[in-house]
Amino acid sequence: MPKEISEKQTKELLQTLKSRFEQNKHRHINISWEDVESRLVAQPSKLKSLHEMEITGGEPDVVDYDKMDKTFLFCDCAPESPKGRRSVCYDNRALESRKKYKPKNSAVKMAEEMGIELLDEKQYHNLQRMEKFDRKTSSWIFTPDSVRELGGALFGDHRFGRVFIYHNGAESYYAARGFRGFLKV
Repeated sequence: MPKEISEKQTKELLQTLKSRFEQNKHRHINISWEDVESRLVAQPSKLKSLHEMEITGGEPDVVDYDKMDKTFLFCDCAPESPKGRRSVCYDNRALESRKKYKPKNSAVKMAEEMGIELLDEKQYHNLQRMEKFDRKTSSWIFTPDSVRELGGALFGDHRFGRVFIYHNGAESYYAARGFRGFLKV
């Protein structure tokens, strides 16, 4: 679970989120900041997760509202894969399988510690429809069990004017590959 954040950090985070929200209205048409803020203030654990997203370079912003769940969807909207979440393999199984040159963490474990989830393929494509992300980096995405059981994991990026979803060994890690997460509030 994410670390506690102070009252000062909470105020600063809310101001940062509000500013980003106002500067990127195309991401959340017909959603008001007042509605988002009241939901955030009522859920301190979600603020902790958003703080973790922010301090690791994710630049979280509202990208959707789920009418069924009645939740706002925050997603990492940094132009490139968040800097504080790069050089990680896919999951703990992959991390444990490495005998030499282990990365410090895995994407799945980091996301769990932050209280967020990895984007899946559909969510990654939806995010890319809003703006072009990962033009120089790539991001691990949620990998179905059928792929993971074979030792692989999925990642995506934006190159040559389109979104690509690739596969790699789950134990691989690169300085330019991290992960994007989402949080329902």
